[in-house]
Amino acid sequence: MQVTETKADGLKREFKVVVPAAQIEEKVQGRLEELGKTVRLPGFRPGKVPMALLRKKYAASVMGEVLEAAVNDGARDAITERGLRPAVQPKIEITSFEEGGDLEFTVDVETLPEVQHMDFSTIELERPTAEVDEAEIDKALERIAGSRQNTQPVAEKRAAKEGDVAVINFTGKLNGEEFAGGKAEGYNLTLGSGTFIPGFEDQIVGVEPGSDIVVKVKFPEDYGSEELAGKDVEFDVTLTELREVVPTPVDDELAKTVGLESLDALKQALREELGREYGAFSRNHVKRKLLDALSEGHDFVVPQSMVDMEFDAIWKQIQQDKEAGRLDAADEGKSDDELKAEYRGIAERRVRLGLLLSDVGNKNNVTITQEDVNRAIMNEARRFPGQEHLVIQYYQKNKDALESLRAPIYEDKVIDFIIDQAKITDKVVSADELMKAPGEDEAEGEGEAKPKKKAAKKKSEESEASE
Repeated sequence: MQVTETKADGLKREFKVVVPAAQIEEKVQGRLEELGKTVRLPGFRPGKVPMALLRKKYAASVMGEVLEAAVNDGARDAITERGLRPAVQPKIEITSFEEGGDLEFTVDVETLPEVQHMDFSTIELERPTAEVDEAEIDKALERIAGSRQNTQPVAEKRAAKEGDVAVINFTGKLNGEEFAGGKAEGYNLTLGSGTFIPGFEDQIVGVEPGSDIVVKVKFPEDYGSEELAGKDVEFDVTLTELREVVPTPVDDELAKTVGLESLDALKQALREELGREYGAFSRNHVKRKLLDALSEGHDFVVPQSMVDMEFDAIWKQIQQDKEAGRLDAADEGKSDDELKAEYRGIAERRVRLGLLLSDVGNKNNVTITQEDVNRAIMNEARRFPGQEHLVIQYYQKNKDALESLRAPIYEDKVIDFIIDQAKITDKVVSADELMKAPGEDEAEGEGEAKPKKKAAKKKSEESEASE
């Protein structure tokens, strides 16, 4: 087999491979002999079928196998013998082959670059931090109490007002006939909540308990039932009782409703939860700034095939957002050419950061342990209270889902490795400032800050380097 390098342009390499006809014939002959030992044909015992008959019956399929193996072997040898690291699957094209002649094909491969790391100890970052104050604890307690509100009958005789809970019986009619799903008794409707058809709750306001009224409304045009969508209907409504919301006391009993022994225990749990939340936001800010510093500190050439793949994924999302009317405000009014140029730059940044972090991890023996994976599974499970066991079972039974956890785990460990070497200065800020999305401050400015905002926008919840 003859391998000749025909092109070397940056990361792109191209080879011409020639497999001599004699080598192909030798492989075909050997494969036919193997078949001859086991194949069964009428009139012949296994191992006794004439070679001429084997060639006539199996030569075409055997030739296909041999050519496929020759191409794969040739491409692999051309790459491995030169110590190349393909960025994507090499492109192979057969340029010449006739039965009895040499096989010629080309191998077009784009390689991964050699990455030189900057001195991470020269990176200086500011880490925003915030203290959990009692005001935040009190707000959290109010939210918990608000979600557990009780009601009691209104003591005085009066008409219904917004904020009351109206206990009603109702029957809906379309053209004088009752329709399915339009009837209920003893229904508790919070007036002003907007949970019923627009205009329904407004007509209950001002009505006294014991009254019978007819509520006239029109179903929205996009209502789920075609029979009712856009139709005028009437509801016979009886207001049987008025109830008012009774604030839930913030005390030990409230704590017990969430499984804790006392109000002090609940406050401590909230303080720890907010502390973890603040810590996550603090880390996200540092990570964003670190990625910016790494991007500025490295300018090696990246494989355009990888950039193309990343850009195609971004552009597909942009097109979907445009069609759904979700296009980012910063992109409104821009031409496709302007958007493509901007997002191609983001795609290149992502690829470069991904290659850098991967190289840092490989060269510094960063690994993922089973404990790391288990911790990630538990973190996912905590997002679904009451269904933790189902989440754990899902990852245990789904290898692809389990593998999807490994990439962000690995990236975070590499990020931690770099952060440990950088100079980090803590800065105490307000909770509101800390809770801003990374890059939000840059979005409020002009000029050079804008590309940073764009990159942050596309990766607000996951690092842009992990894809």
